[in-house]
Amino acid sequence: MDRDEAQRLLDAVAAGALSPAQALDRFATAPYDDLAHSLVDTHRALRTGDPEVVYAAGKTVQQVLDNVSALRAHAGRVLVTRCSAEVAAALGGTGRTVLVGQAPEPRGCVAVLAAGTSDGPVAEEAAVTAAAFGAQVERIDDVGVAGLHRLLAARPALDRADAVVVVAGMEGALPSVVGGLVGTPLVAVPTSVGYGASFGGLAALLGMLNSCAPGVTVVNIDNGFGAGVFAARVARRAHR
Repeated sequence: MDRDEAQRLLDAVAAGALSPAQALDRFATAPYDDLAHSLVDTHRALRTGDPEVVYAAGKTVQQVLDNVSALRAHAGRVLVTRCSAEVAAALGGTGRTVLVGQAPEPRGCVAVLAAGTSDGPVAEEAAVTAAAFGAQVERIDDVGVAGLHRLLAARPALDRADAVVVVAGMEGALPSVVGGLVGTPLVAVPTSVGYGASFGGLAALLGMLNSCAPGVTVVNIDNGFGAGVFAARVARRAHR
């Protein structure tokens, strides 16, 4: 159940088309569906404005499909993250992040920057998530600090954005550079891309946490999903 459905129920009660007891039954059965292997939260959209998301890693293909089916009964779209190739194929999508159903009408703009092509899968997770959560998304790829002239060419897109997601591995310097160029809310995503001393993304994470640019918020290593949610919420609020 989301806020629109809850509003329709209340409107129906006000119009006399539905009794208070009937509406109460609908609300009482809303919190979750018990699928034996999962307790699917069908009330999240009503509480937060954002729907439940299926984290596919560690689940069988059938468990993912069961979760998606249960959620689709309550919402028009379901986001599935960390998909294997088999799960993505079963959902009719490609890549590690699949949106089942149509994205909502966008409100606000999120720019997603990837330092390098190797950071692309995490940037894609952030971009698909932001779109699924209601923001227009602009992708800006391969603009890392090894060639800053590429970033400067993307300045118009940065100026249009209500929130910026910056994805980088190696030493994680790109968010500090972008944070010094714009006054837009910025969320930095360290990736596990890099050689030995990057320690699986720890070097990038520490670099971003120690950014000298103000206004840089940092999520966990490879957490494009968390960054996409944050950025979409900022963009939506800016255009509420």
